[in-house]
Amino acid sequence: MRHDPGPGFRALHRPGSPFILANAWDTGSARLLAGMGAEAIGTSSAAHAFTLGRPDGGQVSRDEALAHAEALVAATPLPVSGDFENGFGDAPETVAETVRLACEAGLAGISIEDAALPGDSAYPFELAVERIRAAAAAARALPRDFFLLARADGIMNGHYGQQEALKRIRAFDMAGADGLYVPLPASMDDLAEICAATQKPVNALAAGPYTAVSRDAFAAIGVARISLGSALARATHRLIHDAAFAMFGSGDFTALGQDISGGEVAEIMAQGSDRQHTDK
Repeated sequence: MRHDPGPGFRALHRPGSPFILANAWDTGSARLLAGMGAEAIGTSSAAHAFTLGRPDGGQVSRDEALAHAEALVAATPLPVSGDFENGFGDAPETVAETVRLACEAGLAGISIEDAALPGDSAYPFELAVERIRAAAAAARALPRDFFLLARADGIMNGHYGQQEALKRIRAFDMAGADGLYVPLPASMDDLAEICAATQKPVNALAAGPYTAVSRDAFAAIGVARISLGSALARATHRLIHDAAFAMFGSGDFTALGQDISGGEVAEIMAQGSDRQHTDK
């Protein structure tokens, strides 16, 4: 690891002044995002799975996720946070070991969710809290700063509602999480209630209906971090889908005329890999 990413990454989390965690899926996308002004990079479990030809949701192994994270850490000088799903195991001690391995991989932090992957259910409340408590204890025992984001995914996954999500993030807060995350609550009012439920930084997801929400609007309700999840990767796949549909269906190549030059891509990626540029 070229430098300690922890303190700088933690300092980015300012409620009411959110930074954008730019979720990348390979070295090139990480460098492009860094060159365009990203302050931190995130992995995305779904976007990574897509590169392997797999669906999201517990289909990538811990070793694969760690190797992918190491590649993104090496890609730019920016801090990188790992989307590590459920920590790659049900047991609290497994989640704790994942935290230790993530630190060794050079990550500035990770997120751990309460979805019992690869199945379609949420962990029971007590087990969900114990898993975060074990992850937080492991993070505090590390030789450097490490940011643990605890996710309550039940609203997004249809497993529970707003009140259970609030109960869980309050418990995750008490268990030692550094930040909280409830992806895709039903409304901005609900997201504001989530931000008000904790003094810790809250992550919001810019996906689905929330792509219509501005950074200023997120800031106004106290959000500290805005992640993209797999939205940018899926937007890229949308372009591939539409261009391929036209090409293979009617021989229409006009979608390819909306490209960016190879020279411009190379220049931006070079900027993204340069510490002097990204530290400005």
